[in-house]
Amino acid sequence: MNIRLIVAIALPLAVGFVSGYATTANIPTWYAGLEKPWFNPPNWLFGPVWTLLYILMGYASYLIFKANHPKRKAALVLYGVQLLFNFMWSIIFFHWKMIDVAMAEITLLWVLINLTIVAFAGINKRAAYLLLPYVVWVSFAAILNYYILVLNT
Repeated sequence: MNIRLIVAIALPLAVGFVSGYATTANIPTWYAGLEKPWFNPPNWLFGPVWTLLYILMGYASYLIFKANHPKRKAALVLYGVQLLFNFMWSIIFFHWKMIDVAMAEITLLWVLINLTIVAFAGINKRAAYLLLPYVVWVSFAAILNYYILVLNT
């Protein structure tokens, strides 16, 4: 298998693992005690969904990495920035317990994901399509974040 593909997929998986590890302790304690909207999914669903999304993100970034395009580097930098924001949301929400700041941060993350999709689309349409489930899930997460904020303030 291609080492670049493995690294491209391993990077977002590692980001997810580290942020998940740093925040897991607060889920059964702090997060479980929060008021949540009726559409809050069960906790067991988040791990598989994020794993799939990270794999799709990694493969999309690999498609951009291997493209011979003048905007490749800029698109990958944007991808890296949104990945950093992805990492930070979990820390802000679950570890620091700052629901309001997390709401602002996930809004910026959503914008960055959409900018990344646009940047990827100009290089490789399949790479852009691979990020669509991600932006849909983050849209849902932002709505969930909003309702948790409203219900707990």
